[in-house]
Amino acid sequence: MTSPQARREALAGTLFALPALALMLALLIAPLAALILLSLTDYRLGAVALRFVGFAHYAELFGDEVFRRALRNTLLYVALVLPGAVFGGLGLALLLRARRRSRPFYEVAYFLPVTATLVAMATVWQFMLHPALGPVSALLRGLGLGHVDLLNDPELALLTLALIGLWQLLGFNMVLFLAGLSAIPRELYEAAALDGARSGIDRFLRVTWPMLGPTTMFVTITSTITAFKVFDTVVVLTRGGPMGATETLLYVLYLEGFQYFRTGYAAAMTVVLLGFLVLLSLLQARTIERRVHYA
Repeated sequence: MTSPQARREALAGTLFALPALALMLALLIAPLAALILLSLTDYRLGAVALRFVGFAHYAELFGDEVFRRALRNTLLYVALVLPGAVFGGLGLALLLRARRRSRPFYEVAYFLPVTATLVAMATVWQFMLHPALGPVSALLRGLGLGHVDLLNDPELALLTLALIGLWQLLGFNMVLFLAGLSAIPRELYEAAALDGARSGIDRFLRVTWPMLGPTTMFVTITSTITAFKVFDTVVVLTRGGPMGATETLLYVLYLEGFQYFRTGYAAAMTVVLLGFLVLLSLLQARTIERRVHYA
């Protein structure tokens, strides 16, 4: 039997939690439930009536060549961006940590792409990569590589978008790793030196890298989710071309939902994308968690 005091405390705790629970239901659970219900119907944007079709959209998805191509392109994009985003951000953080006077300048310079509107920056990249007027193409011609149209070559377009995505992520990941580095106690480096870790590589492998485990896990998961959500650069720079080489899941989803008005089909695609992201994030977290040391 619980005492009246305990029941009053439980009731008070429940009342305090109700606003947060209501907010979570309104902003997270209800939209997700509506999305799943829409994916089971043939609803089209603007239609008055709808019909229940069950899992027909999901069966159609995996037989859709456009969806399969978009999935392949998205996975390849993530594979190109993720290693550079994680290890590049770590490398920049290690380099900046050792600087004193010029560190604020480099921090601002590398973080600027994070603060800029990606659509506006994509327009700048469109000019820079222009085959006739862009400085990048001029540089490639100066290096003797001839005429290279990076955005209209099926073999280079996705790689070019991946480099732009990496450019955007590096600054944010660098700041996260700098925060992680600043939280490592100096006493650990002194203890490692007493144990024989004299070189910088030894100190990094014995102290820095293990202590950055939680930061690395967070950076890896957030970078993966951001890479899967690539959309702005595709819309502005390539519109899925050339020949579908840069069609990604979010871009195809946008076309189905807002160009072809197949809302039910787009909802099914969204559910698959969300499920894929959740499973991948859980797998990454479980894999990295085993190697994470929490101070």
